Amino acid sequence: MSRCSRCLAALSLLLMYTIAASAQTSTISGTVRNSTNKETVPYVSVAIKGTSTGTFTDEKGTFKLTTSHAFPLTLVFTSIGFTSQEVSVTSAGTPVDVDFVPGSSLGTEVVISASRVPERILESPVSIERMNVGAIRAAAAPNYYDQVANLKGVDLTTSSLTFRTISTRGFNGSGNLRFNQLVDGMDNQAPGLNFSVGNIIGLTELDVDNVELLQGASSALYGSGGMNGTLLMNSKNPFKYQGLSFQAKHGYMHFDDPNKSNATPYYDWSLRYAKKIGEKFAFRISGQFIKADDWQAADYRNLQRNNVFSSLKDGNRTTDPNYDGVNVFGDEASASMQAFAQAARAQIGATAQGQTAIAGVDAQIAAGMTPQQMAAYWGTASPTIAQALPFLIASNTNVNNPNRGIYGGQNISRTGYNESDLVDYDTYNVKVSGALHYKITENIEAILAGNWGTGTTVYTGADRYSIKNLKMGQYKLEVKGKNWFVRGFTIQENSGDAYTATTAAVAINRRWKSDATWFQQYAGTYGAARLGILPGTGGAVLPDATAHSTARGVADAGRYVPGTAEFQKAFDSLTNVSISKGGAKFEDKSDMYHFEGQYNLSEHIKFAEVLVGASFRRYVLNSQGTIFADSAGTIGINEVGGYAQVSKWVIEDRLKLTVSGRYDKNENFKGRFTPRATALIKVAKDNSFRLSYQQAYRFPSTQDQWINLRTPASILIGGLPDFYTYYNFGGSPAYTAESIVAYRSSINSGTPNPTLLKVADFGTLKPEIANSYEIGYRGLLTSNLLVDAYGYYSQYKDFLGRKAVGRGSSGDPNRAFTELASPFTTTNYSFISNSDNTVNALGWGVSVNYRLPKGYDFGVNVSGDQLNDVDSGLVTFFNTPKVRFNITLGNEKVNGSNWGFNILYRWQDEMLWEGTFGTGQVEAFGSLDAMVSYRLPKIKSLIKLGATNLTNKYYTTAFGNPSIGGLYYVSFGYNVF
Repeated sequence: MSRCSRCLAALSLLLMYTIAASAQTSTISGTVRNSTNKETVPYVSVAIKGTSTGTFTDEKGTFKLTTSHAFPLTLVFTSIGFTSQEVSVTSAGTPVDVDFVPGSSLGTEVVISASRVPERILESPVSIERMNVGAIRAAAAPNYYDQVANLKGVDLTTSSLTFRTISTRGFNGSGNLRFNQLVDGMDNQAPGLNFSVGNIIGLTELDVDNVELLQGASSALYGSGGMNGTLLMNSKNPFKYQGLSFQAKHGYMHFDDPNKSNATPYYDWSLRYAKKIGEKFAFRISGQFIKADDWQAADYRNLQRNNVFSSLKDGNRTTDPNYDGVNVFGDEASASMQAFAQAARAQIGATAQGQTAIAGVDAQIAAGMTPQQMAAYWGTASPTIAQALPFLIASNTNVNNPNRGIYGGQNISRTGYNESDLVDYDTYNVKVSGALHYKITENIEAILAGNWGTGTTVYTGADRYSIKNLKMGQYKLEVKGKNWFVRGFTIQENSGDAYTATTAAVAINRRWKSDATWFQQYAGTYGAARLGILPGTGGAVLPDATAHSTARGVADAGRYVPGTAEFQKAFDSLTNVSISKGGAKFEDKSDMYHFEGQYNLSEHIKFAEVLVGASFRRYVLNSQGTIFADSAGTIGINEVGGYAQVSKWVIEDRLKLTVSGRYDKNENFKGRFTPRATALIKVAKDNSFRLSYQQAYRFPSTQDQWINLRTPASILIGGLPDFYTYYNFGGSPAYTAESIVAYRSSINSGTPNPTLLKVADFGTLKPEIANSYEIGYRGLLTSNLLVDAYGYYSQYKDFLGRKAVGRGSSGDPNRAFTELASPFTTTNYSFISNSDNTVNALGWGVSVNYRLPKGYDFGVNVSGDQLNDVDSGLVTFFNTPKVRFNITLGNEKVNGSNWGFNILYRWQDEMLWEGTFGTGQVEAFGSLDAMVSYRLPKIKSLIKLGATNLTNKYYTTAFGNPSIGGLYYVSFGYNVF
């Protein structure tokens, strides 16, 4: 080899050695301790300043950080409740020991949801609330989801123990279509409903790191559904929170419950395990099991129904023959006795022989014969006509007929079954959650995650639905970098053994005895009793109340009674058969697929922070004809969207302006552009005012578009033009429910007037829109006093609601007037449409958090929402108290000891609840929650003794929902700090 070659080879070796040396990594290790008590501090963020490289201290407060960065470098240590600290490191050989100085955590939280980029909560341009793992641990509520209700401006609707719905800024409901709920970036909705089913699936309590709540419009960044708010729940990172954790809660409920004879147990067990393997890979897995005897809905007040909507009226089953109990089902089947009498006359008169008999009866009435005389005659001449005499006499319109008004305008209803006899109150919830995290590079991480849940609960919609053995899964693959992410996820839904209580009750009644037979027996018996021709009464005319009681006894003879074999056999057979086949069971296996990406262009665009993102979503509806019009096959719905945001400190550290815009297109509707503009004005250090304008919208839900559900009262149909064609409403028009009621009243009065019938206008379905304006302030008046306040004004238009219509059962327009005269020959429909009305909402909220000496925390928040300019008769479903407040006091370490406590009192004003299930007043209520805790530091454990609704004053959060009493529990948690 020549000298030149040897030199070149030596140079190459030297270059390779230099490159290898420069790529060598070093490991920095150390321990973080509390400077006050010298205890180690777990889960502290440790990052190299100016980079995205970092790690966390483990449960022992130690850390190891592998890096290829050159020395010297600076490590930044941050954690809630401590002052941020920087430490210079000159080499990897010496352990880094940090004395972490405790500090106030007020206002130090970093949030992401407000602008989809990290920012201090004090600098958020919109209203936002945050709940961290410490607040969850110290809560008196038995689970973190209930704790969200204590944040400012939040309403929590309890349909059952495990089905709770969170809402903000009005339009509260048991399922909220104007509120988004995301878990680790995944929409938590049930695809067949378009809203979250409470917290039945998602994160287990031990796996929650923090919860962020955006109050108000958020469609500009989060798309359809975020009209009134968005809730984001984020899991614990397995690189940070490692090891085994478990928690066992055991309690009792139903003390002094009028619906239960004894108190019953409550169980809540959860487990989590996470492990970091090397510096690149970590995983977590967790599970939770909840079981209890659910709260029971037992509102037996009386409803006056108008197809879709209803209102309360006086009376009960004894005093009102047409009684329709709020939580009584099967009594929705109702009919007019006078209309039945007229139908009986028409049916008998359909033959020549019958016409002759009717003519004979009418002649006897004209001749002044008494009912007793006619009964004696026809009992021999024609027993069939003798049985029909009450109908024929009552339907005779001769002015000289003294008995033509015996039925009057009285409607009667079938005897129903209480909710407790129909729904499954044996509630349970099983959740499993897991994730695999892999760091492809220092700045790029891949995550494969999944959440799966199953359970039994009860939900209030247009009916009380027994959601039995529901199953749902969420599965996500995500790759994210320092300034970007791409993710895809799917939600797979299986309705399990879910069924509708009303359909089951009505079907049980009809399986035993048809409506026609039951109403005939009741009306015939009642008429005979009032005419004095009831056998066995000696010709006496019975009083009205006695006649009704006797008639119901005759019609109900042999009825299936709860607890009997006959009832159970009918119940089981109907709840195990799908609605499309005549039963009461849902068969929904709808899915949703979502893909999205986001990129922060700030490293490439220097004049401002620029954010862009896009998404694609596909719903696949598959209810086998039990909910949607999908009996012939699945239905697909596609949505695409994109957004951009530009923000800039116009005046450094004084004025920050942000402009956002999003465009979304649903294949069944025109595209929507939603803008947002905000301004953050710093008036002093850690004190800012915020101004915002946000437009929000929601596309009609999957059910709004494609529902085709047959209920005992009506057929619920979607608002797409396909239904207008499918049901041939053009050739056989449907009439408004109000005009049908007026038409029947004219018939009952003896002067039928078909001109009262009004053809319904189906219109064109379009999205709801809201424009919201807000002003707010958040600031630290002292290092221990945080104040937040907001006021907003929102304008809503194109409300989506249901309209009730009907037409003759045959669909023949030539027979419409005849068939609409009776509910037995009328088919009712309920369809989705937009309201022409516009309403304005006003709201406000104020919260004060004060860190008292020796670790005591005091907080109070008060808020209110109300509607203005509501037209008379407009049903808005606002369902929100005008005023609500929460007061809390707690301390995790009383006087530095291992004892802690937390007390919270919440109160809300009365409100008028409007819903498709029922409308009525919900009374004001207050509830006291409290807990006492004791730490066992040596074994990293926590014991809690707590209660919700400590005073056990039963209250209801929504019309028709259960009464909620006290829940008293004790828990033991390991590795929960």
